[in-house]
Amino acid sequence: MKRPVLIAGPCVIESAELLDTVAAKLVEINQKLGTDIIFKASFDKANRTSITSFRGPGIERGLQMMADIKAKYGLRLTTDIHETWQAEPTGQVVDIIQIPAFLCRQTDLLLAAARTGKTVNIKKAQFLSGRDMRYPVEKARDAGAKEVWLTERGNMMGYNNLVVDFRNIPDMLEITETVIMDCTHSVQRPGGSDGKTGGDRRFVPQMALAAKAFGATGFFFEVHPTPDQGLSDAANMLELSALSDLVAKLI
Repeated sequence: MKRPVLIAGPCVIESAELLDTVAAKLVEINQKLGTDIIFKASFDKANRTSITSFRGPGIERGLQMMADIKAKYGLRLTTDIHETWQAEPTGQVVDIIQIPAFLCRQTDLLLAAARTGKTVNIKKAQFLSGRDMRYPVEKARDAGAKEVWLTERGNMMGYNNLVVDFRNIPDMLEITETVIMDCTHSVQRPGGSDGKTGGDRRFVPQMALAAKAFGATGFFFEVHPTPDQGLSDAANMLELSALSDLVAKLI
């Protein structure tokens, strides 16, 4: 049986030390379980709730830090872009370009990502169904993307809440063969914590196992050695120490 795609890393690049800590743990898990976890971190969190929220080091410094991780640990990389001009320099460093959920219908962004020749991972918007994602995929493929992945991350349920309709997973598997469950963003409470996003990491393992039951071919976890001290998505990130056991269950 084909092993699932696995993606993990801190929500945002906070420091070189944090990236080293997480990357070393991912290498350890890969060696222990025979996995190939892709390292993820954002150089800029351009969609933070508040203007005062930490965004990251920016594209130039952030991509250099990501390149350093690849050189030192040999991990494949992914990160997200928010503007078309970011696609080319990002594609020179990472293996998979991620399109944020809020931006998955932005045609020019999808085309720019696809034209890099890298795999494009499109996160499903909180306001779209799984079946709706055929159109972003068509845009990326039309621009020459060799491989397009889709990621489920829940749908808005009223204000400050998400719910996951796991039927989206088999629906999206009819569009592309790689459908990833974003197990940490799906437990968010968007904007629901006094100017920042809240959430509940207790439900991350259940999100992963339920997604597996519905046929997900990949799993995405934002992880941190001390999540409550994280500078973005603190309430949702999984403890780094808990990742190995959860991955073992999934494979």
